[in-house]
Amino acid sequence: MINLRITVMPTLAKDARLHIRCDQEMRHLLDKAAAYAHMSVSEFVLNHALAQAQSVVQAHEAISLSPQDFAAFLDALDAPSAGNAALQRAFVRHAKHVV
Repeated sequence: MINLRITVMPTLAKDARLHIRCDQEMRHLLDKAAAYAHMSVSEFVLNHALAQAQSVVQAHEAISLSPQDFAAFLDALDAPSAGNAALQRAFVRHAKHVV
């Protein structure tokens, strides 16, 4: 069984270009895959790159907690402790690295 997920992108003005260099074997594989998916190579690459990008971003930005950890988190929100120097340094580091 083969699952094929096709993401329909809204028709927005596409004003940015992305140039990718690859060898002939990679290009042939992309051409073949795009043809099987009834898409242009650009659509195929963009759809799959965006799906992977969303997955990577979600993996880095989402937090999963056990029920016990979630309860502890809610308790901490209800009764926050006073900030300390280490927390202030963490906020500064965070601001430098996260857009």
